[in-house]
Parts: sequence; C-alpha cells; structure tokens
Amino acid sequence: MSSTEAAQEGARLALLFPDEADRIALRQALLRARATELGEVRRLEVRLSAGYGDATTRAAMAGELDTARKRFAVLGRLLDDIQAGG
Repeated sequence: MSSTEAAQEGARLALLFPDEADRIALRQALLRARATELGEVRRLEVRLSAGYGDATTRAAMAGELDTARKRFAVLGRLLDDIQAGG
C-alpha cells in the first residue's frame, strides 16, 4: 500500500461500550466538546471579520480558526459514528 492510499484510508477507531450508559456519557461529553469548539470558531470568525489586530495577529488567528474548524468537524464525525452504531 502506498503512502497516498494509507492517507486516504484514514484511521479507524473501535469503541466497545459495556452498557448503554457509557455510550450516552461519551456522546454527552463529545457534544459538550463540540459546543466549545463551535464557540471558539464563532469567536475567531467575529474577531477576523471585525478586523481585529495587525496582519501577523490576523494570520495567526486564521490558523487557529482552521484548526478549530477541523476539531469541530472531527467531533461531529465521531458523534455521527456513535449515533449510527447505537
């Protein structure tokens, strides 16, 4: 398998829940984490759209915004997978 094929395949995460309560608890924790990330995304979007900071600060904020958006998306995929599995 080439490195490109390996990158496209991605990583797999398997979770076994001893009971439904554990699955629900994990889902709630992920929802809270996702809400926190959404707040961070919105905060950074507002600061960037309002013209906050100099060019260097704005470039750093743009990088932080990209990272926060990725975390938000990953948490969403995890939640979808947990929901589909349960």
